[in-house]
Amino acid sequence: MHYWKLLTLPILIAAMLRIPSFAPAQVSIQIGAEPVCPYGYYDFAPYNCAPYGYYGPEWFNGGVFIGAGPWFHGPHDFHGHVDNRFDPHHGYAGPHPERGDKPFNHFRGNEVRDGRGHAMGGHR
Repeated sequence: MHYWKLLTLPILIAAMLRIPSFAPAQVSIQIGAEPVCPYGYYDFAPYNCAPYGYYGPEWFNGGVFIGAGPWFHGPHDFHGHVDNRFDPHHGYAGPHPERGDKPFNHFRGNEVRDGRGHAMGGHR
């Protein structure tokens, strides 16, 4: 009887280790709908509307923004001009358009970006 008491704990531990205790991993990332902004949106989260003058004309096709960040719809080797003076990462704290505002035209870029959040140089 004394041996049974000594063997009970190791048998219980062995039984617990043999029971599979795994669950399949599932990763789901949802970025939501593409922002609707008159002059495009920044290529970094939270993807706020960019002010007039941030993106150059090559970022638009028939007046429609080709996208940036996770919604970029341009070619793989795309490089387009931006004016980084309107970038919050460069200290811009001025007004931003609201989603759904109407656009107007005039642009002066000083940096080249690839649509995926990478600056390619081209400073003026």
